[in-house]
Amino acid sequence: MKNELLKIHPSASLRGSVTLPGDKSLSHRALLLAALADGTSHIRNCLKAGVTEAMIECLQSLGVALEIENGAFTGSADLTITAQGMSGLTRPEKPLYCRGSATTLRLLAGVLAAQQFESTLDGNDRLRMRPMDRIVKPLQQKGAVIRTANGNAPLFFSPGRLNPSEHVLSVASAQVKSALLLSGLFTEGKTLVFEPHKSRDHTERMLRILGVPVSEWEEPKKGYAAEVTGPVERIPALDLKLPSDPSSAAFLVVAGLIVPDAELQLQDVCLNPHRTGLLDVLISMGANIRIEPSPDIHGEPTGNLYVKSSTLAASEIRGDTVTRMIDEFPIFAVAATQATGITVISDARELRLKESDRISAVAEELTKMEAKIDTKPDGLIIHGPVSLKGADVDARGDHRLAMSLAVAGLTAQGETTIRGWRVLEDSFPHFPEMLRNLGADVQW
Repeated sequence: MKNELLKIHPSASLRGSVTLPGDKSLSHRALLLAALADGTSHIRNCLKAGVTEAMIECLQSLGVALEIENGAFTGSADLTITAQGMSGLTRPEKPLYCRGSATTLRLLAGVLAAQQFESTLDGNDRLRMRPMDRIVKPLQQKGAVIRTANGNAPLFFSPGRLNPSEHVLSVASAQVKSALLLSGLFTEGKTLVFEPHKSRDHTERMLRILGVPVSEWEEPKKGYAAEVTGPVERIPALDLKLPSDPSSAAFLVVAGLIVPDAELQLQDVCLNPHRTGLLDVLISMGANIRIEPSPDIHGEPTGNLYVKSSTLAASEIRGDTVTRMIDEFPIFAVAATQATGITVISDARELRLKESDRISAVAEELTKMEAKIDTKPDGLIIHGPVSLKGADVDARGDHRLAMSLAVAGLTAQGETTIRGWRVLEDSFPHFPEMLRNLGADVQW
């Protein structure tokens, strides 16, 4: 039986150079677009973890042929994907099981809404608890025929005709925007999406490098626009090497800042400007982070990160910055416990709709380690610096919370024990081994 407890002890030093898993967001999009492409695609450094394995299994059930060459220690793999073009998907024999991956479900929803066969998207109990009307209703506005279980998964798709459409999102969401743009590839006419803040634009960038025109602009009252015109008759086969995931890098960046005598190098990290909010905020707080840009990788800015132990000052986070670091708040909260002053996070109500209610979960678990954190409806108030104490904590089924608690344990006094830690395999399968290789005292 696998050990369900991860034990972390305080570290006196962390040192080394690492290559991280391929970017999760890019991996999902590359897999899905390769499934719609004409011919054989090659994706290198694709994340091979629970969330992307869910996408792979769903695509195989839709008739897509995939061959996987496992990567080594990093949790990445090289894939060969053979597809039959925009009309090449076939009716699945059973419901498509997305595990706990909301990205898999939401991106596939945009494609399945356009198919001329029935299908069902479902997931585990946690995914069934997450709201899906935010993606279903805009797709229904386009003419998609979708039923839900009271606004949650499973989602039932029937053949329908998609119409040109304009959508004004109240909350910026790359997943909702991407699902609508993907549905727009099958729509006769324009599909236009406005959002109040510009979310990550991986879908737009990847479509462009594949020759699909995507228009973007800003309007004073409606916000940031992205538009595609369909139907797109053909997507060429992909040949991509994906950069490393900045959200995975975030855990090692913060570890490198708060552990004494730390010096880390993180290679080939995606530096898309809509994913670098955490780096920008940490640098403004006094973090010793040097960014060495590299040539773009298939339209995505990339570079190496050099991180050293630092003294941090508190900060206030709100507005557009929240969108640019929406996945990094659990680990940012750990950094804020070691910053001098009061850190305030606002405009982050979206965190309550993630794999866990991240506002409550982060506050409650770090409080067990004697952090001083107050919650508010849209964020957190974190007092620092504090001397964290080792404790028995719970990952709550949230991969990012699991890794954040592990990093907190590196600077806490005494032993930190994390229950349910294997959920981190959803996005960063070899995270404990990587910490150990850098000098951390980690046991499982």
